[in-house]
Amino acid sequence: MSARADAAASLKDTARIEATARGRSGWYAGYLWVFAGWQLVLVPMVVLWHGRTGALVSTLANALVVVGLSLVATRQPVVPRGYGGRHLKVIGAWTVAYLLSLTLALTAFPDSVVFAVVAALGCALPAASAAWREGRRTA
Repeated sequence: MSARADAAASLKDTARIEATARGRSGWYAGYLWVFAGWQLVLVPMVVLWHGRTGALVSTLANALVVVGLSLVATRQPVVPRGYGGRHLKVIGAWTVAYLLSLTLALTAFPDSVVFAVVAALGCALPAASAAWREGRRTA
């Protein structure tokens, strides 16, 4: 009987730890929302602002945002289960959208404000959809 009681206590402790970890992993959804929102600023800046100044400002601003998000991520006590694979998929999808946007902006749609808006939304979509799913998963 004590083996069953020990097993039940162990399962109860595991459920408590899992619930605590799930509650503390909500930071990742916020991280993804910030990344998605940043795309709405970065992509039009890169697509529409030409020249050395535009390249310098957008590169420095992007570096600051990425460093800030990275610092937030490294300071978190809990990393969601499967975080690495999910994050690589999000960043991979963003990379494809971003490179496609830049290629089309330079070749087919130079100086198009409409394209810049559409490209920004397309680049924000992978992170926004992952943030929405992550928010539902931790709720």
